[in-house]
Amino acid sequence: MNKLIGSAAIAAGLALSMGVVAEQPTAVHAAEQRWLRLTDRNWTTDGKIESFALPHPGSAPTTIAVARDGRLWFTESGGNRIGRMNADGTGLVEFPLPQRDSSPRIIALGGDGNMWFSEHTGNRIGRITPDGVIVEFEIPTAASQPRAIALGADGNIWFGMFAAGKIGCITPQGKITEFSPPTADSGPRALAVGADGHIWFSEFKANKIGRITLVGRVTEFPMPRPNSGPGDITAGADGALWFVELSGGMDGLATDGNRVGRITLTGDVTEYAMPGAGPSPINIAVGPDRNIWYTRGSSLGRVTPDGAITELTAGAGARAVGLTAGSDREPPTHLVNRLWFADGAGDRISYLSFEPAAGKP
Repeated sequence: MNKLIGSAAIAAGLALSMGVVAEQPTAVHAAEQRWLRLTDRNWTTDGKIESFALPHPGSAPTTIAVARDGRLWFTESGGNRIGRMNADGTGLVEFPLPQRDSSPRIIALGGDGNMWFSEHTGNRIGRITPDGVIVEFEIPTAASQPRAIALGADGNIWFGMFAAGKIGCITPQGKITEFSPPTADSGPRALAVGADGHIWFSEFKANKIGRITLVGRVTEFPMPRPNSGPGDITAGADGALWFVELSGGMDGLATDGNRVGRITLTGDVTEYAMPGAGPSPINIAVGPDRNIWYTRGSSLGRVTPDGAITELTAGAGARAVGLTAGSDREPPTHLVNRLWFADGAGDRISYLSFEPAAGKP
């Protein structure tokens, strides 16, 4: 059943030719979702979590993207589905992928108006139209484990191939080109478009941050410390790239991260330690307040431009993973007044609301 946790709601489900839909009455919120203007600054949150439960246990929602019409699209890595719903939780439709055990991972809005997503174990890049029509494109390198995906300044979708050690680019028509960084088997884990128009990516196995131009020229920047475990990366509102450093054993490496990193467009790296020991951070994004936010276990972390970190609870028993307020390509624009995140353990799509800070313009 799809419901707003803590609110009265009744869901009804019916089968459609494209997927399974569940409808519910519109939930009442203190502030409806809307796109922020450039003048909307100094926003803050009261930290109250609102959540919508997905109907299938074990769906394991992983990442979320906000379409231009404000609807949410998300991957269900455990359920092998792509989900779509309105910002008030109504209109939930889940689209099963054509092939089993594809493990959809990252989803992003493409320049063609469709949503694009990676199939981590399926070795494919998928495209789904606003109406739910899915087309899949095989990656030439076998067992490449595509993970991160982002819309490039060239209108193409760029993605990292973790197991293959390559960066891929796919056109809206489905043509794929692969590029190999100078460091072999570097484990490209995540990527984002920088303010310079280039693609920036984390090299988890090589302990580096990479930059690739739209014609495939790669520059690599080593991390200041060994075994930092650079992971998810995003373009900050300050023009730099921000990333999380993973901690603990992951993908065969003993990493010593537990930090948030910042790298300038010239490659200078600054690191900020997270408060105390805890689960590894997972994802990172710009929030409606234009600060950096990350997920870590049952916590959401906020990082101000000077590196001050505050953590809020994502709910008891939550496993917060992918988060977004809209676009990580142009963070000062195309942001909504909510920070959405996927709760992989609770099979929920959740958000924090943001309002103008009292006494500030």
